[in-house]
Amino acid sequence: MTEQDRAPLETICILGLGYVGLPTAAVLAVNGFQVAGVDPKSDIVESINAGDVPIEEVGLKTLVQAAVNSGNLRARSEPQPADAFIIAVPTPIREDHTADLSYVEKAARSIVPHLRRGSLVVLESTVPPGTTDGLLTDILAESGLKPKQDFFVAHCPERILPGRILAELVQNDRVVGGIDEESGRRAADLYRRIVEGQIFVTSAIVAELAKLVENAYRDVNIAFANEVARVSRHWQADGLEVIKLANRHPRVDILRPGPGVGGHCIPVDPWFLVEAAPDQAHLIHTARQINDAMPTWIAERAAAELADVEDPKISIWGVAYKSNVDDARETPALHVIKALEARGVRLSLVDFHVKRFPYALDDLETSVTDADCILLLTDHREFSFFEPDAIGERMRRRIIFDTRNSLPRERWEKAGFRVVTL
Repeated sequence: MTEQDRAPLETICILGLGYVGLPTAAVLAVNGFQVAGVDPKSDIVESINAGDVPIEEVGLKTLVQAAVNSGNLRARSEPQPADAFIIAVPTPIREDHTADLSYVEKAARSIVPHLRRGSLVVLESTVPPGTTDGLLTDILAESGLKPKQDFFVAHCPERILPGRILAELVQNDRVVGGIDEESGRRAADLYRRIVEGQIFVTSAIVAELAKLVENAYRDVNIAFANEVARVSRHWQADGLEVIKLANRHPRVDILRPGPGVGGHCIPVDPWFLVEAAPDQAHLIHTARQINDAMPTWIAERAAAELADVEDPKISIWGVAYKSNVDDARETPALHVIKALEARGVRLSLVDFHVKRFPYALDDLETSVTDADCILLLTDHREFSFFEPDAIGERMRRRIIFDTRNSLPRERWEKAGFRVVTL
């Protein structure tokens, strides 16, 4: 390795301009890097180069505009040579719950023609253990260059939450896993230029497992809360009160139950561990099954509330997977909707954030008119400000099923609503 090969990284090519790639590209650009953001969709490329953003995130549009206007960020449809490449593409699961790594494979192969001595390739996409120092490295080696000698590879999984992406990109600690010591060092040097949190350098396999375990841990905790809600329901007890009182113990902190788990991380990542070690990941597997079953259970309870109603209509409030974002990836709302449709319930959907969804979204007035029940699936802040009397006047029956326990219950009950919670 020559001194030229060890020169500071100045040009970055980011593959994938979604919820992770675009904010990362903008942060790097405003910190002085020359950044080429790559996305195969021409409309996204054009939008970003015009200073617009295709996703809803606090502060992101302003940051992207600053990055583009500075000349440091340019979106493209194809990769170009760079000192470092960051892969931030989706890693979904298939119908059989196995990892679909086709996006990672395609991104890696698109890098091969541009790889040169001293290049660093960082995989930010969440992947099954063994992917970085396996599939990715093997594809990059097709360039004729030798890994650990001519080029360097690391895994630095993202740790961000929609709604707080820009803050967490900078403030959160990061785990950097290299395929060798030099790969880890070079990747850590890159992230230290934009991250205020601590950088922990380890092996690629440990970094891969750490990210998966983070989300599996949260999934197990949510599954426990959901199971408590269902057990409490069996005994006709208030599950929320049970959890609240149990949490009075100084070493107990149970999460709130909900209609299921959504987003691109928690419903997906634990399956990578189950796939990698099926004979060991029993608890993780069970948690996934519990949380995946919640939307159907919610639909059954909602339909049961209207069992005596002819041609029932439900107004569904919120289809995003979490509050105050436009992200509907892996949202449990979609499964609730399908389960209610299968039971012959008419539906009308409302969401003030989500722009793209498989079902049509209505305005609030249309949705609640002649509805027999409101089913709140996402606790967007707007819903808490609605006037219950005005809503109720348009409905046939005054029932609201608040699966997030987010509405001011007394106000709705005072307006004559029967309030149902988990």
